[in-house]
Amino acid sequence: MKNLHQRAEILMEALPYIKAYHGKTVVIKYGGGAMTSVALKESIASDIVLMKLVGISPVIIHGGGLEITAMMKRLDLPVEFIGGLRKTDAEAMDIVKMVLVGKINKEIVSLINRHGRMAVGLSGDDGGLIAARKKKHQPDLGFVGDIDRINARVLKDLIADDYVPVIASIGAGEQGESYNINADTVAAEVAAAIKADKVIFLTDVEGLYRDFAQKHTLISALSYKECKKMVSGKEIDGGMLPKVAGCMRAIEAGVSRAHILNGTIPHAMLLEIFTNEGIGTMISGD
Repeated sequence: MKNLHQRAEILMEALPYIKAYHGKTVVIKYGGGAMTSVALKESIASDIVLMKLVGISPVIIHGGGLEITAMMKRLDLPVEFIGGLRKTDAEAMDIVKMVLVGKINKEIVSLINRHGRMAVGLSGDDGGLIAARKKKHQPDLGFVGDIDRINARVLKDLIADDYVPVIASIGAGEQGESYNINADTVAAEVAAAIKADKVIFLTDVEGLYRDFAQKHTLISALSYKECKKMVSGKEIDGGMLPKVAGCMRAIEAGVSRAHILNGTIPHAMLLEIFTNEGIGTMISGD
């Protein structure tokens, strides 16, 4: 009976959060360490389904850098990063599309749809979803792009029809050429375009730290101004900067809250959204 009461208490703790987020849109950036095992993939898909069934509208953005690198090495193609960005020639771009659209996107959609036909796979090429241009960079990065525009109507129509959009981080240029785009950037711009209530970045660390070497310095919550001050003071590790920049961009566009969570923790999103304590780092507007 004690265990049954504890389960009931957990459900009752979630109730006010279910009420608060019912009908709201949450953008989830999924990638990195959270994609490393079958069990984790299935857990995250189940969490997305639960969110959908209690009235939240999830929108999933995914990358797949680890699998792209593995495939390029398997095909004996050169793997080169410049300033943290993958140099993407025409052959590499074909591999990016094959892995992101042909493999990972379909896998995520399939895992969600085991629970009902609710997910639809997309890339930036579909319906003019992500209009992109070649990134200005020296040295030249090839088919790496920046976002010009998100076609919010495509996503809003899918959400209105009760689907979960699952988006591969590829954009389309004016001539129909494809561009490889950082998935953190895509998540932030999508959240901004559709006026999401929340954006979540799943990574493989617990969140932001005052001092990464001191695990007790994890920051559970901070304001946009505090976050901006940390970036200006170069207090944030370089690998975390794209996610923090994504959080800040989303907040600037009116998204209420942005979260950085360890996606390798089972049910991390549910713990953050539906419990009093939460986990990870939350950045909120001022």
